[in-house]
Amino acid sequence: MNKKFSPKPLQLIVHAAGWAPLVRIAIGLQINNLTFNPIQKIEQITGLAGLVFLLLSLACTPLSNLMSWRQLTLRRKALGLYGFLYATLHIAVFVAVDYGLDLKAILHEAAGKNYFITGGLAFLALLPVAATSFNYWMKKLGKNWKRLHRLVYLVSPLVILHYIFVVKGDITRLQGNLIRPLEYGLVVTVLLVLRIPVVKRKVIATRMAIQTAVRASYSHVRTLLIQSRLTHTNRYD
Repeated sequence: MNKKFSPKPLQLIVHAAGWAPLVRIAIGLQINNLTFNPIQKIEQITGLAGLVFLLLSLACTPLSNLMSWRQLTLRRKALGLYGFLYATLHIAVFVAVDYGLDLKAILHEAAGKNYFITGGLAFLALLPVAATSFNYWMKKLGKNWKRLHRLVYLVSPLVILHYIFVVKGDITRLQGNLIRPLEYGLVVTVLLVLRIPVVKRKVIATRMAIQTAVRASYSHVRTLLIQSRLTHTNRYD
């Protein structure tokens, strides 16, 4: 098989994980195991999957800087597109299944609802990012491509706020089921901080210093072992 078309292990893991929520939903529908409200359960599964894949995509560059693992950056686009896929399914189920495309009912639900506003804004900001994630647009937009894709830094906190409002949490009073949304919020905060240029440079410099120290230690230990072996050999000559 041509190596060019040989899938990498990490690539296989990403795509297997990407399809896992859909498989879970399909099996749940087949065996009638999606709670007493399957529509709401599907919305929860797709919404959480969209958030997780968005965070995984956001984590690729910082983790690559930490571990010097280039394969992570190559999987960033796939993870981001899976995030967009599940965000789209999340909204599609809400609009088409939950509300039966009833625009009047949807607008009534949207009026003054923070979860609807934050979720809608996050999806609208994610649309151009997903649409231009391909190489054609990267070449066509040039430097503007990176500027456009920085919208994901806005999308992530909006999705966290959406999650908080969905679970009926009050962040100002720290009331409601806030533990999981705040855990994801902490992850988003760390990932965004790691992208700040000065922090990024320090992370890379620290990683390189550690790698240099490890190599020096290994070389020193290897030298000592060789010397010890030579001393041991000479002793019995």
